[in-house]
Amino acid sequence: MAIFSLQSTPTDAASWLDLARRAEAAGFDALLAADHPGSCGNPFVALAAAASVTSTIGLGSYVSNLGVREPMLLATDVATLDVVSGGRARLGVGAGHTPAEWRAVGRERPDVAGRVRRCLAVTEAVRALLDGEEVTVDSPDLTVRAARLTSPRPVQRRVPLTVGTSNSTLLRWAGAHADVVGLAGFGRTLEDGHQHEARWRADQIEAQLACVAEGAAGRNAPPALEALVQTVLVTDDAEAAAAEQAARTGLTVAELLATPFVLIGTEDEIVASVAEHERRWGVTRFVVRTNALDPLTPVLRRLAPLVEATPQERSA
Repeated sequence: MAIFSLQSTPTDAASWLDLARRAEAAGFDALLAADHPGSCGNPFVALAAAASVTSTIGLGSYVSNLGVREPMLLATDVATLDVVSGGRARLGVGAGHTPAEWRAVGRERPDVAGRVRRCLAVTEAVRALLDGEEVTVDSPDLTVRAARLTSPRPVQRRVPLTVGTSNSTLLRWAGAHADVVGLAGFGRTLEDGHQHEARWRADQIEAQLACVAEGAAGRNAPPALEALVQTVLVTDDAEAAAAEQAARTGLTVAELLATPFVLIGTEDEIVASVAEHERRWGVTRFVVRTNALDPLTPVLRRLAPLVEATPQERSA
């Protein structure tokens, strides 16, 4: 089973609402809005607008920067989105890697350990607020006093939680608690504060998956695994199309095409790659960017029967 979601951000009302309708019609599982305060729209305002012109597609942040989001406000945004969408909200969270976003709210971005502590503290607080609990936290990373989300209450019993990360501590926590683990494939943040080194080699992916499995030990069902796809390209010469990106990331072309972070090739080859990513890595979910909507629409039609088929039918 392969599930695709589309990540985007609005630039104007007409194109955003059209994108929401088209994504739903194409068979995408969710429309996801980026969350980078100061450089893109507010995800929850945008998603509430998308809810008004759709009826089935999931709607969520991908991912909310918990370095600059406060639990009470984030929980209220998510619950409100769930109400206005009739129970279609998703919550995606991450530790926040961009220094400018921290400075914009009067904080200096801490080291990796500090960002992880803050992310876990805020995630746990938001989860508890959405579950109807009273939350008090007093720590160097987060202060919350007697917070309770009385109204609005989410429509869903549990709003699905995605943790997007490559950090080993967050991967273990996500393995234990999240509904979806979003494999970002990110390494060290580069000097521009936005770009990253790629952690796309097989041994790096296996190390990340081992952290998730360690965290998931003892769960009745492990979380779903999702890859943030950086490149989608339908072409009859995958090797040539992948050469530049392979060189830029320090991988061979074969290594690049084997990762779940790119989908390059003919429609047949992309369908085969999706199946191989499930077999090899256990990845069954993929998040793609706006420009992948049209190229992937025929691929999603081909994958749709696999979603509804039984295991026996798939192997027939």
